[in-house]
Amino acid sequence: RPDLAAALRELRAQYEALAARNLQAAEDWYRARCARLHERAARSQEAVRASRREAGECRRQLQARLVEMESLRGAHQSLERQLQELEERHNAEAAGLQDTIGQLEDDLRNTKNEMARHLREYQDLLNVKMALDIEIAAYRKLLEGEETLFNMGSVGLPALNSLPNPTYSFEPRSFSSST
Repeated sequence: RPDLAAALRELRAQYEALAARNLQAAEDWYRARCARLHERAARSQEAVRASRREAGECRRQLQARLVEMESLRGAHQSLERQLQELEERHNAEAAGLQDTIGQLEDDLRNTKNEMARHLREYQDLLNVKMALDIEIAAYRKLLEGEETLFNMGSVGLPALNSLPNPTYSFEPRSFSSST
């Protein structure tokens, strides 16, 4: 029995030593593992912080771009309105100018017609003047002929009656002038 108890004590001591070594190894392994996990967690936490900072920066940039986009959209709408107003104004001015051109063309046509009418009236007056000049020249010849007869004294009044009596017809036209 004493040997058995001593052998059991020795066996127990070996088991306890082995258990202590195993426990120490397990604790060392656990601590090393925990240290690595803590280190990984710290790196991951730093990566998460960096990702959060980057995400925050991206959100700020997104907000800035959205604000810029809205301001550009407003400027675009404003420019579109101005362009539409300019086009409407231009179309109105073009229509007004077309009306003015039409009126000026009508005035020009009327002026040309009036000038042609005045030219015809002037031509008619020239024709009347020429007829009157011819008639005056004929009367002048007649008067000169009668003067010559009176100056000669040889021809009496009955001889004058025997001269042919030229007849001239003059029909005055009525002219209307419009200014």
